[in-house]
Amino acid sequence: MERLKSKIRDVPDFPQKGIIFKDITTLLKDRDAFKQVVNAFVKRYRRKKIDLVVAVEARGFILGAALAHRLGVGIIPVRKKGKLPYRTHKIKCRLEYGQAELEVHRDAIKPKEKILLVDDLLATGGTVAAVCKLIEKMKGKIVEIAFLVELTGLKGRKKLKYPIHSLIKY
Repeated sequence: MERLKSKIRDVPDFPQKGIIFKDITTLLKDRDAFKQVVNAFVKRYRRKKIDLVVAVEARGFILGAALAHRLGVGIIPVRKKGKLPYRTHKIKCRLEYGQAELEVHRDAIKPKEKILLVDDLLATGGTVAAVCKLIEKMKGKIVEIAFLVELTGLKGRKKLKYPIHSLIKY
């Protein structure tokens, strides 16, 4: 994982002063590193009988789509308010840098479907905790939550009641 860690660029003072942003686009553009990430997730989840991957906007879509394809399952996008064209369930959440409202289509998840929730980064946990509530509302069963990166010092893991797997930890 140290090789993968070296592919992630630190961007100081983004999106606001004092924040060091972990930019995964430098990892994603490296085909070998991206392949290593997807393969690591596939190896972990291929035998877990996942029905759907739920991916969080926007970088979570990249990882989630590649993983869903390789697992042979569908992908459900969770988007910011106003971006989905059909009836939705909505939830407000606190983000690291403010607030947002997230949405998922009402018919996206059937009761008891086994869900793998995927996002690029776990920081304070507010976004993913909100997405868990949306999945629970539709009675989906979260098998695990997968992150490429976890910022352990922000203790986002404490807000989540499901198993968590992070490939890279800072």
